[in-house]
Amino acid sequence: MTEFAFPTWSGRTDGPGPEHARWHSTVKPVDNTEQGFALLGFVSDEGVIRNKGGAGAAEGPAAIRGALGSMAVHHEIALFDGGDAVVSDGDLEGAQQRFGQALSQLLQQQKLTVGIGGGHEITWASYLGVRAAFPNAKLGIINLDAHFDNRGGDQATSGTGFAQIMAAEQHAGQQPVVLTLGVAEASNTPELFNRARDTGIGWVTDDRWVTYPSEVGGAVAQLLEQVDVVYLTIDLDVLPAATAPGVSAPASYGVPLPLVSAVIDHVAASGKLVHADIAELNPRTDQKNRTAAVAARFVDRLTTAERGRNFNTGQSVQSAHSAPEASQPQGIQYNQYR
Repeated sequence: MTEFAFPTWSGRTDGPGPEHARWHSTVKPVDNTEQGFALLGFVSDEGVIRNKGGAGAAEGPAAIRGALGSMAVHHEIALFDGGDAVVSDGDLEGAQQRFGQALSQLLQQQKLTVGIGGGHEITWASYLGVRAAFPNAKLGIINLDAHFDNRGGDQATSGTGFAQIMAAEQHAGQQPVVLTLGVAEASNTPELFNRARDTGIGWVTDDRWVTYPSEVGGAVAQLLEQVDVVYLTIDLDVLPAATAPGVSAPASYGVPLPLVSAVIDHVAASGKLVHADIAELNPRTDQKNRTAAVAARFVDRLTTAERGRNFNTGQSVQSAHSAPEASQPQGIQYNQYR
């Protein structure tokens, strides 16, 4: 169990038995003795508001669960929900600490975890949990995002996560490998590019990713070779506005969904992914829950039997219920090798 209450789940019911399994009928409270996939929500838009964005991202975790509830489950790996860390009275920092502590406990139980936000201030909360669980590991972080989120400042926001992370790693004498994919030049000032360069953050711009997807595959493969564990963070504003309208800063260009999914699959199949999170869903600006549905599909992609290879469960994760899409190519030219 975590300190957070188990949320309410609902969805379509076609009948009993594993042949009718859906998320809402399968997910359960955290069992500290059992391995599996665990969700952990971060109910916050405080960081977005501090970063001069609009309110609404705090409603993201509930919207993702709502979209996920009726999705079919094609595997037998245990699915858990650890509940939500909630920002109250503007205390973002306290909620980040509570999320990090709960996440660290789940990771120490050898669960693969997925954080659902919430603004991208979840990044610092996720980092706290990952680093606490793996204090001496060579850490790799992949940020799928139109923004570097490396702004300076005295107060944490949705845009300061990577400045905080790089400062903490430097203070601890660590050298993480950090890669931001999908950066929009029009949305990041020269100062932010210089900050990234000075602190060792690598990047590929959105237009280059679209034009040369195999280069991104090579960059991801290179990072995976260099690190022990990986934290993957997905800001939904990396996607085109037509695909993800329900975000604080919809992308005028964006990276198409199949390209983003290819990176998620690549990282998840590496055996080094320990935690992922999905950020910036704002249900108030969403259109017919389109963005929530995309976020839910990302969660589902991360939690299929095929992508559970990094579990040491003592049994094969392949089963008669393996998801058809688990090994299906995305129909794009994407090279997973250097």
